Amino acid sequence: MHRSWWLLRTSHHVWKCAAIESRIPYHNLNKLIGLSSINPRTNMPAEKRKAPSNKMGNAKKQKLQVAKEGMGESEEVNEHQNQDLKFNKKRMRFLSQTEKMKQGSEGVVYWMNRDHRVQDNWALILAQQLALEGKVPLHICVCLVLPQNSKLATLRHVGFMLRGLEENAKECRALDIQFHLLQGSAGEVLPGFVADWNLGAVVTDFSPLREPLRWLEDVKKGIPLDIPFIQVDAHNVVPCWVASDKQEYAARTIRTKINKLLPEFLTEMPTVGKHPHPAAQTAKPVDWAGLMSSLELDRTVEEVGWARPGTAAGLAMLESFIDQRLKNFATLRNNPNSSALSQLSPWIRFGHLSAQRVVLRVKSCEKKARESVPTFIEELVVRRELTDNFCFYNSNYDSVKGASDWAQKTLKDHAKDPRPYVYSQEQLEKAQTHDKLWNAAQYQMVTEGKMHGFMRMYWAKKILEWTSSPEEALSIAIYLNDRYELDGQDPNGFVDLMQLDRLHVVYMWDPRPGLGREARLRENPVHELQGLHPQV
Repeated sequence: MHRSWWLLRTSHHVWKCAAIESRIPYHNLNKLIGLSSINPRTNMPAEKRKAPSNKMGNAKKQKLQVAKEGMGESEEVNEHQNQDLKFNKKRMRFLSQTEKMKQGSEGVVYWMNRDHRVQDNWALILAQQLALEGKVPLHICVCLVLPQNSKLATLRHVGFMLRGLEENAKECRALDIQFHLLQGSAGEVLPGFVADWNLGAVVTDFSPLREPLRWLEDVKKGIPLDIPFIQVDAHNVVPCWVASDKQEYAARTIRTKINKLLPEFLTEMPTVGKHPHPAAQTAKPVDWAGLMSSLELDRTVEEVGWARPGTAAGLAMLESFIDQRLKNFATLRNNPNSSALSQLSPWIRFGHLSAQRVVLRVKSCEKKARESVPTFIEELVVRRELTDNFCFYNSNYDSVKGASDWAQKTLKDHAKDPRPYVYSQEQLEKAQTHDKLWNAAQYQMVTEGKMHGFMRMYWAKKILEWTSSPEEALSIAIYLNDRYELDGQDPNGFVDLMQLDRLHVVYMWDPRPGLGREARLRENPVHELQGLHPQV
């Protein structure tokens, strides 16, 4: 017996999030699955920032009881559903020449790289399908490698990641899926792991960033040619390479493409069930506490209390968003004083929560938040998936060189403009500027690992104004974001800082020194329209 968080169907259109103590039902996916042709940050009060605990009022208990009473029926419903849920082959692409699983092999492995969850994971769904077809064991392998920049290997980020993986390992034990944690880059450790366990296929998820793409190439070179290597975009609702085959320059250019494809890809997801083919040899248990204490981390950037890692906590935060904040999202999402944002970015960034699950759940509440639902989906799907597109098709996604020619030219033209204030990276990091509002935003980032999206625009534009060059400004902004933001080191962060709100702005008003045609976000709208006092 164990406790798991599940989205349970209590009626045809209603799902509830509940902690259920039970044995996970076995689903024969060989019969049930066929192969066929959303910036959530806010300044919420401390008592509202934490992911909801398991303590519930009477209304919540009644909802949970309804969900529990429906368990027996929901198992049959889910099994019946899985018969009609197909894996769309457009979600995957072969990275190898061979496409047939190696004969005589003893397992299939899912190299879990970006999407750290068991359920609602298209890459793991495909890996289990292949293992069931071959009647072989199923393995999950995580290759732990810390950022080369020691300043980015923080307790805040690594702790959140490892605690989520620990939850995954527990779920895998209940499902008879072998969970392995290897230390080292995938190119160094994964080919040997595949050979040692005689595995016949490798499935992985998708990331558009430079280092994961390099790991992908290293693994391709290291595994035998007769083993299929398959990549599945389990992060985006519409697979990145399907949404567009080129770099899109704005939400307006990708919106129609994504919306046209949503009916095909925004579908319910099959359950990853208990695997019927156990491994002869079990994976080595992970000493999670020992691992955490042994890693060389920057422990001065501490873990935050408002966001608990793991899928269960992510689902709880999703439910609190739907119950408390979704109705205000359309009208108050740009107001830092209001609690209107989802707060889901850390769980989506670490792959603990599926963006597709979030969209499905939010769409089911369209009647009670009719105006907010399409606005939220625009942010979570169109604009978030645009960031993957930009990083995938633009190798200079973290450099001024990646900006449009006109943006580079105008910034260069104004690079030598006199600046009333110039601050060093250290001064900015320690919030030692003349601007108390900016200092407050920076302090919140350092201490809480978050910043409201509206304040983030102000924060980033000021860095551009207060540094000696656009290159220095971008470098400092990325460093601060990746070091302190819990959802940092992610395409969303790079594009937020470099493309959408910074260097690709079309409009110009009251330009300032160093900004050129860069749109100015003045202090007065921040202080006056949002009701923020300058003496924050």
